Amino acid sequence: MKSLIRKVAFSVAAVVIAVFSLFATSSSYASAKTVTPATPPKGWEAHNPIHYKPISKGIKPNVVSNVFSPSQIKKAYGIDQLSETGAGQTIALIEAYGSPTIVNDLNTFDQQFGLPAANIEVDYPSGTPTTNGGWALETALDVEWAHALAPDAKIMVVAAKSASTTNLLTAEDYATNHGATIVSNSWGGSEFSGETTYNTHFNHTGITYLASSGDSGSGSSWPASSPYVVSVGGTSLDADSVGNYISETAWSGSGGATSTYESRPTFQSNWTSIVGTKRGIPDVAFDADPNTGVYVYTSTPDQGQAGWFQVGGTSFSAPAWGALVALANQGRTQPLSSTQVLSDIYSIAGTTGSSGYTSDYHDIVSGSNGGYSAKSGYDLVTGIGSPVASQFIPILSSK
Repeated sequence: MKSLIRKVAFSVAAVVIAVFSLFATSSSYASAKTVTPATPPKGWEAHNPIHYKPISKGIKPNVVSNVFSPSQIKKAYGIDQLSETGAGQTIALIEAYGSPTIVNDLNTFDQQFGLPAANIEVDYPSGTPTTNGGWALETALDVEWAHALAPDAKIMVVAAKSASTTNLLTAEDYATNHGATIVSNSWGGSEFSGETTYNTHFNHTGITYLASSGDSGSGSSWPASSPYVVSVGGTSLDADSVGNYISETAWSGSGGATSTYESRPTFQSNWTSIVGTKRGIPDVAFDADPNTGVYVYTSTPDQGQAGWFQVGGTSFSAPAWGALVALANQGRTQPLSSTQVLSDIYSIAGTTGSSGYTSDYHDIVSGSNGGYSAKSGYDLVTGIGSPVASQFIPILSSK
């Protein structure tokens, strides 16, 4: 999620994959509650950190290798061992432009994978936007997988009229003020002087905010750098054909670094040797490598392609963690705030090699994002690591 979208085309043999288009983007960030902070640099616009391969027309899921279905992802991370479904929670997904076909696309996705019908609401706080194929695919990814991992949570799609900071801030505020308990942001941008004045947008009781850490490798971004946002990085997941977890490595595109402007929060005090006096990102990680991607369906064309896609990026890992928080919230009297989730993520882990770390997380110890390497304990590629949800969620629920 650095300041430039990259699209790289790959040719792939066989009839299964027609085109491989990779792109990462320059990004700009939004917040919640009406505030007049320092203005971001002129022309600063948000972009989504998504990477995808269109799957050849007529090819349906379960015939392409190295693409994960909901059941495989749930098994790999131990989500399938939980009884929670996100009931009573509302996951808001902040999307520039949204998708005019998202309700029908989610239907198609649910039917393909045997998922229950979703409780979905689509809101346009600034008016109906124009159609943008790339953002429609982003919307489909976020919606389909938040629903897949927390099937009884209400999905609130908040579509900004554009990718401008003003419109995204309006969408963020709308989610905050209309019942969201989780707000996921699969977009972001380069840090800027004055960003700390936006942090009040993410500091609200009973709401957890999440953001992708980026898909351009080493580097910091905002709002992932906010101390009130759960920053989610990316891994390459290795699992067998039914989803049994084998291993994970750091994904080379995972954003991560220390913040230029945000001071080290208390919850990172065990990791001063890594972060120094600044906020380190990401906090946690999840599968994001497009080569270990997930199925997404959209009927809104992007560059002439529509249908089933193989998708990756921290655009996936952020809403996936949002769904996990929804599962934890289901067992609580009051939903978690960002500050609680962040504090608990680090306190549950403790220090390198502690019992909490080894039982509740996959500690990612290999791979790099070009500037930093994954290693035992916290690192600036995968954070604390990825969840062993069957262990981690019950603890988070009881905190």
